Amino acid sequence: MQPEHIRASDTDRDQVAERLREALAEGRLTPAEHGERLDTLYKAKTVGELSPIIDDLPGAASPEPSSSHRSAFAEPSSMEILGSEARDLAGQSKGSENIVAVFGGCERKGRWLVEPRTNVSVLFGGVELDLREAVLSQHEVTIQLAVILGGVDITVPNGVRVINDTSAILGGAELHNTDQVVDPNAPVVRLTGTCMLGGVDVKAKGLKRRKGRKQG
Repeated sequence: MQPEHIRASDTDRDQVAERLREALAEGRLTPAEHGERLDTLYKAKTVGELSPIIDDLPGAASPEPSSSHRSAFAEPSSMEILGSEARDLAGQSKGSENIVAVFGGCERKGRWLVEPRTNVSVLFGGVELDLREAVLSQHEVTIQLAVILGGVDITVPNGVRVINDTSAILGGAELHNTDQVVDPNAPVVRLTGTCMLGGVDVKAKGLKRRKGRKQG
């Protein structure tokens, strides 16, 4: 089978999405063009359909077929059943999501789509984000934080790089077990924004093993 006819994997799409993100940052693509190409990207079925999306961008190489999936945060044992589900979720991306907790709480867990940018606003409340079974819309996502007199708990799976770019005013972000990732191709969660009299707690954990039913 010719390489261009091989079915595209999530990792193949990640490579193209990363180049599109760079092109947007460089000013080579407008936000509208970027959105259109992302839409085409997540509808593509073969490696050959991915190449035209970036062939007019400098330094863009044709995606190499890959059998791994990096846009899903999941344990390796479950990767084979996540491919189509991850693609379906990624195709629903709207670019950003707003999560607000004012005098209350909010949480995201299980299978959910992490947009390229997630805005989290907390005032006298709390937010819990569990990314262990989440699907990344792209290789690097940003969580923009505005935490005032509240807290945000973030759980990521092992093997994910967390970059803390937040500013603290009588508050701050604490990262646990996230500084051991050395793989340059690891998925990235970037934290930005401000914590004022509040905190962000980030932990890396594996998925809990589901116990099988006992036979009576």
